[in-house]
Amino acid sequence: MSAGATLSEKILARASGKESVRPGDIVDAKVDLAMSHEACTFVVRSFKEMGAKKIWDKDKIVIILDHWVPASDVKSASLHKTIRDFVNEQGIDNFLDVGRGGIAHQILAEDGWVLPGMLVVGSDSHTPTAGALGAFATGIGFTEMAAVFALGELWLKVPENLKIIMDGSMGSRMDGKDLVLNVIGELKVDGAIYKAIEFTGSAVDSIGISHRLTICNMATEMGAKTGIISPDAKTEEYLAWTGKEYEAVRSDEDAVYQEERNFDITDLEPQVACPSNVDNVKGVSELKGVKVHQAFLGSCTNGRIEDLRAAAEILKGEKIHKEVRMIVMPASQKIYHQAMKEGLFDIFLESKATICAPSCGPCFGGHGGVLAAGEACISSTNRNFVARMGHPESFVYLASPWTVAASALYGEITDPRSV
Repeated sequence: MSAGATLSEKILARASGKESVRPGDIVDAKVDLAMSHEACTFVVRSFKEMGAKKIWDKDKIVIILDHWVPASDVKSASLHKTIRDFVNEQGIDNFLDVGRGGIAHQILAEDGWVLPGMLVVGSDSHTPTAGALGAFATGIGFTEMAAVFALGELWLKVPENLKIIMDGSMGSRMDGKDLVLNVIGELKVDGAIYKAIEFTGSAVDSIGISHRLTICNMATEMGAKTGIISPDAKTEEYLAWTGKEYEAVRSDEDAVYQEERNFDITDLEPQVACPSNVDNVKGVSELKGVKVHQAFLGSCTNGRIEDLRAAAEILKGEKIHKEVRMIVMPASQKIYHQAMKEGLFDIFLESKATICAPSCGPCFGGHGGVLAAGEACISSTNRNFVARMGHPESFVYLASPWTVAASALYGEITDPRSV
């Protein structure tokens, strides 16, 4: 009797029309949803170079401008124009231009594009974010995406499965960012190369979709092909408004995982990834006295309404340290609007933070908060490599929105539980 299948294996088997698949198999899989952003410019180039004339299904392609929004220079404006021309030429309705969407990974989740059991591909490495909803979501290259645009399918190797079991109770003023940084600190940046990480355990069961999106988003930082979480009642509640039908695929009890790792988060303190690797993770207590010049709250990792509420709780009635500039970028227009309605912007503005339009912006060193030499930023983003947010001699510390806000208040990395 053959062993059961993991969630990832079931999705890839269905997408490739097979009864079952196993790690190492090469499959031709039909894509349920393809997403691109400014990278679409390069996808379009490859699409035309291969002689393609028409996209395979305009209803299964979503293009979202998010990296340079609004356009920050002539180059980014030209990129946007190329994409708009392609969208008009191909009759793509699912195009979210400036002011109509936000950061792509957030939009796929909040607008109901992603459902459990889907195969989702995106021309961005953090596409696994959507795995929080029980989909197999992965980033692919420009040429691969051009082929998907033309044919609606691609071949890929079925990845090995890594099961991350997180148990215990999360402490106060902590969130999914602390949990996943703890995992990355143990597994390192090469600990899950081309693997499907399935996150499970009582800690994962207890947290909401916002935290789960953060966790799957950063599976990429361990080299994973995807990060995924089995759908449950919280997933159903999150997607209920869409009215869409789907099959909630889950791993079999006897599914085979090539590796399993256990984490007890009960006594975990807030975590910080220090320069200049995401796996250089330390507890916040080890970083007392480390000064910061900028605090950034936003990105596809931690720009959701829950993240803004957390920061506002810390900042309410307080003033940001005089030597710190704090930048807030909600991850979508909907979140921006919700934050306004809840009065969060009043709190941010009164504390002397600045608020910018939804965009990837400073996360990748694009615009809206680029660092100079010698400056340090504590950021809710997902990467802190050399020159990631600006000058090669700048420094980026990654932390939760709680820790970012607390550090902005005191001008140095601060435990949010002490505020």
